[in-house]
Amino acid sequence: MRLLPALAFGTLMLPLAAYASDPNSYAQPDQVRVTHLDLDLKIDFPQRRLDGQATLKLDWKNPEAQSLVLDTRDLKIAKIEAVGGDGKTTALKYALAPRDKQLGSKLTIAAPQHPAQVRIVYTTSPEASGLQWLTPAQTAYKKRPFMFSQSESIHARSWVPLQDSPAIRFTYDAHVSAPKDVRVVMSAINDAKHPLNGDFSFDQPHPIPSYLLAIGAGDIAVKETGPRSAVYAEPSVVDKAAHEFEDTEKLIATTEQLYGPYAWGRYDILVLPPSFPYGGMENPNMTFATPTVLVGDKSLVSLVSHELAHSWSGNLVTSAAWRDIWLNEGFTTYVQGRITEAVYGKPLADEEALLSARALQKSIGAMPANAQKLAPDPRGVGADDSLSDVAYDKGSWFLRTLERRFGRSAFDDYLKGYFNHFAWHSITTEQMLDYMKPNLIEKYPGKMSWDEVKAWVYDTGIPKNAPLPDSARFDTIDRERTAFLAGTLAADRLAAKGWNTQEWMYFLDRLPDVAPLDKLQQLDAAWHLTGTPNAEIGMRWYSHAIAGGDKAVWTAAAEHMTRIGRLYLTMPLYKAFARTPDGLAYAEQVYARARAGYHPLTQQVVGDLIAKAKKAK
Repeated sequence: MRLLPALAFGTLMLPLAAYASDPNSYAQPDQVRVTHLDLDLKIDFPQRRLDGQATLKLDWKNPEAQSLVLDTRDLKIAKIEAVGGDGKTTALKYALAPRDKQLGSKLTIAAPQHPAQVRIVYTTSPEASGLQWLTPAQTAYKKRPFMFSQSESIHARSWVPLQDSPAIRFTYDAHVSAPKDVRVVMSAINDAKHPLNGDFSFDQPHPIPSYLLAIGAGDIAVKETGPRSAVYAEPSVVDKAAHEFEDTEKLIATTEQLYGPYAWGRYDILVLPPSFPYGGMENPNMTFATPTVLVGDKSLVSLVSHELAHSWSGNLVTSAAWRDIWLNEGFTTYVQGRITEAVYGKPLADEEALLSARALQKSIGAMPANAQKLAPDPRGVGADDSLSDVAYDKGSWFLRTLERRFGRSAFDDYLKGYFNHFAWHSITTEQMLDYMKPNLIEKYPGKMSWDEVKAWVYDTGIPKNAPLPDSARFDTIDRERTAFLAGTLAADRLAAKGWNTQEWMYFLDRLPDVAPLDKLQQLDAAWHLTGTPNAEIGMRWYSHAIAGGDKAVWTAAAEHMTRIGRLYLTMPLYKAFARTPDGLAYAEQVYARARAGYHPLTQQVVGDLIAKAKKAK
């Protein structure tokens, strides 16, 4: 097939086809492209909505184009108008298509005169998939309501009408009105000393994709953690969070030494209420983070290393489509490991790499063949589905393999060049490979064949010669687990008193899927796992105990599921309960109580799981 003409974008010439082929967006950026967003929002907590207007600056690509097509989901459009250079406005005709369950509603704006700007006046729905509204009772401090966004993968369209594809980058500025005493933050430079006067302005001068558009508002306190970093959190959480994340400046400086200057100015962290559905979200200038990593010993701060690493891989160099998301997550997980090694030591970095690799080895064979590939058929995996362990763990495993084959020094030079070459651009897997071939594979002949590279990217499974790091402590844990299960080592004789979080995770991860009930009860009696405040350990423990038939843990498991809305830490428990009729009935009861406190994404995933399990039984 004949490719469309190339699109000049910065210093790179990217094929327009790369921008026009996103199956998860209605946008037609080969016709017209949004380059800047001017956002004006009013936060309405009682009605659980944003009232706003979005003014889009446009770059018309096709002189014959007749319309601007945008992505929306559940937006109520009041009016749309063209904005002239003199500020005068002209009403435009538009059509909002019926809602598609996955993609939302296509908004087609008739604009044959090719206006330089188009303004959409709209209101969001209380059920917007990218926003969560919390009552004061659902927050930690329990005094004021809270609202936050989660735009990845394709949920920005539920609170802003735009071209919702990672291929399209734009700058933005925003004005936000809020009740007094509420702090508003966005994925831009935030002023820790801003008065809580209900009037906030933001500017993001760097071009970002829509999934990195973010907003939060609530009873938020601030504590500085360095000259260019601070922690934002509810007042009852902020001191604990600042202690946990006190190494942030050290992490930034370490990453700069590895891969070049931090390009975004400030790096702040917003610790959200427990209903946040993910571990962290790499929103530029302000990572949104789960409170489940606040365990007091910094054992889970690799989350900060991961989200910070996105400032290079993901935010600076972005995947052009969700099919290519491994370019964000695989590269970031690799960089995360390098940061962890430099700041906290190689043993911890190796343990984390082994945890992810062993988990992937266990799970990948059960995945559909297309989902096992780093670069799958783009129409075979949905936008949210693409954020799987394959993107993170197979991707980072591939990069660790490259490092081992080419040597750390050569591979570091390659990565620096990669980040510099593609900075501020969205790229495909094929563009990354086109850069890798001359700048790494052919530059150092004999280290790795091109067929091996393609096998990692396009084949199913994990190559048989994929290297794994060594961990003497994990080897000892393997021996102790085997002896415990065989009955030659009592539970209270395990050398677990000194285990860190990762070592407990490893011990529990490699228990049998259905462990003997008496063994589980012995473990709990010796180490008091039921009721643990550590959510990573709790998720693994409750999953095993439920699968093993220990109904004594059900109440504590339900408390975990109700308190924590992070999908990764909650879904395994629902899945464990759903395997038996009694468990499924109990899970339904827990969900009925917990649902109001869950994020819309969590509600959707848990609701679908329960519905599917009921249908199967």
